[in-house]
Amino acid sequence: MTTPILFLDHAPALGGAERSLLLLLKHLDCARWQPHLACTGGPLAEAATALGVPVQVEPMPRLRRSRRFLRDWLVGARAIAHLARQTGAVLIHANTVRSALYGALAARLAGIPFVWHIRDFWLSESRPHWGWADTLGKRLLCAGAARVIANSQAVAAHLPCRRKVTVVYNGIEIERFDPAMNGAPFRARYGIPPDAPLVGTVGRLRSWKGQDRFLQAAAQVARAVSEAHFAVIGGSIFGVEDGYEAGLRALADELGLANRVTFTGHLDDVRPALAALDVMAHCSDAEPFGRVLIEAMAMQVPVVAFAAGAVPEIVADVETGLLVPPKDETALAEAVIALLADLNRRREMGQRGRERVAEQFTAEAVAQGVEMIYHRL
Repeated sequence: MTTPILFLDHAPALGGAERSLLLLLKHLDCARWQPHLACTGGPLAEAATALGVPVQVEPMPRLRRSRRFLRDWLVGARAIAHLARQTGAVLIHANTVRSALYGALAARLAGIPFVWHIRDFWLSESRPHWGWADTLGKRLLCAGAARVIANSQAVAAHLPCRRKVTVVYNGIEIERFDPAMNGAPFRARYGIPPDAPLVGTVGRLRSWKGQDRFLQAAAQVARAVSEAHFAVIGGSIFGVEDGYEAGLRALADELGLANRVTFTGHLDDVRPALAALDVMAHCSDAEPFGRVLIEAMAMQVPVVAFAAGAVPEIVADVETGLLVPPKDETALAEAVIALLADLNRRREMGQRGRERVAEQFTAEAVAQGVEMIYHRL
């Protein structure tokens, strides 16, 4: 007999958190657990349904700065509590901060444990203006949670309830990432010469992801490696229009890179892009995990990154890539130049990177780690 678990997620698009959730839903032991999902519809609901997971569309209105905060919170939490009773769920597992706010109260109303899965340093996407509010929110969610799952030690260190926290790293289905994939079609699609050294950065176009620093480093690489090309891979999947992309394009022009930088926009599948890269540069301020790091490593692409956030937990310096001081664009450029000049070193790092992913960052390992928490509860 399977045990029902009710998962919550509010996101309207498939971000990294949602893709990780889908892998968890897929790899849970189906002989032991029956996942149910409450979400706001859209691509996540469609993908979960395709996996055979029962889905219930539940509105989870934005609560921050809402004039109807209490009403929306209570109505939403009651609906989720009702769904938990209806499905016979033994616990509620919230995958995002907003859904956690609803889930904590819903679990209390339903009389079952609440698991909070936190994947960021803060309750907002970037460093909050009011630090005390972020700390207060974390204390309240920690108080309501029977267990907290963090996706890195770096994220766990930001929480005020360390004893409740278990670190379960994100994972991927490594068999889907074939290092032998041909990158030529990607290069041809974007007019990148087939033999040109190609350095890329992958991620949503947000300022904290550091694409502007990537371009600054790229300009230094371009002066040392005249044939090098660069790719900014990613877009704004949540519909944020803040002028950041336009600023990046203007910066590329200003740096004299206009004819050597490709902006791909959002790609549903980044594997063809990764297959085309010689080096991937990761330039985030402080990454809470960085799913693309393990995706690149699985494709045997060496990584150059700032040694900040969770990156040192994922990238083994000198073995699977090179780590440089945070925000040091010159050091980043020098590391890229060094790797572009040494094909054998790139190959060795790539092979070790894939081995590291296979050992530590698989979807099966994530499911096993989460199931251990369920068993304890």
